Amino acid sequence: MKKNNLNLSLLYLFLFLMNTSIAVGQKKPKIASPLSSFPKDRAKVLFVGSFHFHYPGLDSHVTANREKVDVLTEAKQKELTELVNYIKEFKPTKIAIEASPEWNATKKLREYKQGAHRAERDERYQLAMRIANELKADTIYSIDDDPMLSDLVKLDSSYFNQLSKDYDYKSDDHYSKIYKKWYKNDDSLRLTLNLLEYFKYTNSKVYHRLAHGAYLVGDFKLENKRGADMLAVGWYSRNLRIFRKLQEITEGTTDRILVIYGNGHGSILRDLIESSPEYEFVDFDKIGQFSR
Repeated sequence: MKKNNLNLSLLYLFLFLMNTSIAVGQKKPKIASPLSSFPKDRAKVLFVGSFHFHYPGLDSHVTANREKVDVLTEAKQKELTELVNYIKEFKPTKIAIEASPEWNATKKLREYKQGAHRAERDERYQLAMRIANELKADTIYSIDDDPMLSDLVKLDSSYFNQLSKDYDYKSDDHYSKIYKKWYKNDDSLRLTLNLLEYFKYTNSKVYHRLAHGAYLVGDFKLENKRGADMLAVGWYSRNLRIFRKLQEITEGTTDRILVIYGNGHGSILRDLIESSPEYEFVDFDKIGQFSR
């Protein structure tokens, strides 16, 4: 009996070793990266999300006067020079901004080159036009757009009024309160950090993601999915149209497009650019890696 058990144990050991050697000898199938199915060469896009230097007061959060940064002071102008020089390392071939065609960006650029608009606090002058001037660009592209909501109002104002009732960014839920504190803290950071440090902080992926989250609480939870529908035909629609305009100014894979926009657009535009097979998204804190 013992001899039979020993023989059986040896047989199991032999089979185990045989299976192990076969498994070791087999090569695992090589799985190609999903990127391998798409062209390697893509137009590069640097998104620079900014606060509005001139504080127009059109956003849901309005910065208190005592916390507003004056970019025309001598100290801030030095910081702006540092920020501009850093962005210029990207070596853009095109510059796009948050403006409608009626804003006449290229006309204003020509005026800027003649010395006009230098005292305007607007980031479109202090960043976009200054960079365009120093890089000897002759065009600035206006890629802002109205959302589908604007068309909806014209088509059926009564439906719009019903849909938009109480969609006013004044919700008092737990997460909306957190975001209100976050915005105030952000105002304080502008007063303590220099501009380049602040832009690196607010253009990080985690910052963009959390900023996007503000649209997914509060009014988003209005009954009958009204909040979701308002977000879709309003904020989401606007950003999709902006992205479409970005596509329209893209001419080829050698384009290096600098997009200077209000940072609230950061998360959605980042996601669209990163997801598109036409573009390579350049992280703000990695500009040097993409310089020629």
